Amino acid sequence: MTGRSGGGPAHYEIRVRGPIGPTILEAFPMLSVHLASKDTFLSGPLDQSALYGVIHQLESLGLELLEIRCPGTDGVN
Repeated sequence: MTGRSGGGPAHYEIRVRGPIGPTILEAFPMLSVHLASKDTFLSGPLDQSALYGVIHQLESLGLELLEIRCPGTDGVN
């Protein structure tokens, strides 16, 4: 699930519904943020454990996860 062989971090793009305020964004210091189409995109290198941590944090904050992509892989995660 790391998006590439070898088990190291892969670059993920995570799409969340709506804008996220600066206070909540502090929960994701390791990710870059940009807004597009009324949604927020978080992106950066994550290993499997960190990816699950981000997903858990999004859920804990009541944010709606729309999509997780790992560009450069054969499939969509």
